[in-house]
Amino acid sequence: MTDPALDAGTLRERAVASLVVARDRTTLLTSCVEEPDLTAQHSPLMSPLVWDLAHIGNMEEQWLLRAVAGHEAIRPEIDSLYDAFEHPRAARPSLPLLSPEEARRYASDVRGRALDVLERTAFEGTRLTEAGFAFGMIAQHEQQHDETMLITHQLRRGPAALTAPDPEPVTPFTGPAEVLVPGGPFTMGTSSEPWALDNERPAHRREVAPFFIDTTPVTNGAYQAFVEAGGYDQQRWWTPEGWAHVRRNSLTAPLYWRRDGGQWLRRRFGVTELVPPDEPVVHVCWYEADAYARWAGRRLPTETEWEKAARHDPATGRSTRYPWGDADPTPEHANLGQRHLRPAPAGSYPAGASPLGVRQLIGDVWEWTASDFLPYPGFRAFPYKEYSEVFFGPEHKVLRGGSFAVDPVACRGTFRNWDLPIRRQIFSGFRTARSVEDA
Repeated sequence: MTDPALDAGTLRERAVASLVVARDRTTLLTSCVEEPDLTAQHSPLMSPLVWDLAHIGNMEEQWLLRAVAGHEAIRPEIDSLYDAFEHPRAARPSLPLLSPEEARRYASDVRGRALDVLERTAFEGTRLTEAGFAFGMIAQHEQQHDETMLITHQLRRGPAALTAPDPEPVTPFTGPAEVLVPGGPFTMGTSSEPWALDNERPAHRREVAPFFIDTTPVTNGAYQAFVEAGGYDQQRWWTPEGWAHVRRNSLTAPLYWRRDGGQWLRRRFGVTELVPPDEPVVHVCWYEADAYARWAGRRLPTETEWEKAARHDPATGRSTRYPWGDADPTPEHANLGQRHLRPAPAGSYPAGASPLGVRQLIGDVWEWTASDFLPYPGFRAFPYKEYSEVFFGPEHKVLRGGSFAVDPVACRGTFRNWDLPIRRQIFSGFRTARSVEDA
């Protein structure tokens, strides 16, 4: 989260603030449960929380203390333990990991030194230090792992460990169900956002045919209609791979849903509750989103369509940083930063709408798109190819927009997320689209 026009002093203040906010959240997520919950693996899909804690410190040491400041390694013997590519998540509990107390001390030691480095570093001279990129990258990295740890908290069994106020109640949305996005060119990606990551770059022109897109994300109530119409029992709505996945895993509803008599319940961070019909559906995989769209006579938007709906201002022809303009997000714009532990009702945050009136493009739920995760024309891996390049290809689908679990520093109109089409533990939902010729 950073305005391209900010001076070095303001960027430095933002870097400090972003690092502090991220660490406060990490502390919350790792202090609200006892040690057995920190060292346990709550799902083979996720790391033990204590692994994430030390990994956060290790990445910060490698990039801020070693790469930027040229310091000697503090604990070189643990580098391989916290290399995400060397050890898959399912195998991490068997590693000789730092204990929770050791991990806390290590991360704290690294942070103290990193803040000293930040105070002395000139925000110029190298790509790592230009505009404070390395510090913004590490703040984003920590917040991404904080979201991962929040996913682990959702997977964790037992009583609630986290609390947060619910979003403000809103009058049920009665606006148009869809918005027409005009055809024509627009600028996708960015070459000027200082803390944008490599897969968001460079800015380039895209031509887009006119299309309609949902005004709000698909709700639990709308998705429930698909479930109760037998959507999971009818092969015609599913891709061959999706149908095989549904049959193999006996999927019948979104993750954490269960039927109790004539009603649907869900488990959310240790609390069992009625599924709220007006909230965006969450914890659905790409195959489920795609099947719903087919059932509804629609489709998932492409990544290009999603970004045009989110960033293009027809009045000026500009691509803005966010749907509402260039200003940083506030609580009036979007549901971000774990401020709430659930999506806000569909139609919330009118101040965050795009110029065309599309709502909740940022925050609430990650939105699956129809697109494979591929590089932009002119892509260059930086500062390491393992962040994006190794994931490019048809195996991963793009998600956009962020969720209630995403911090503003790691969420903007150009930000790209990706995952396997089977993943449901993430805070993923979707909205649908249709081509004008289908009208």
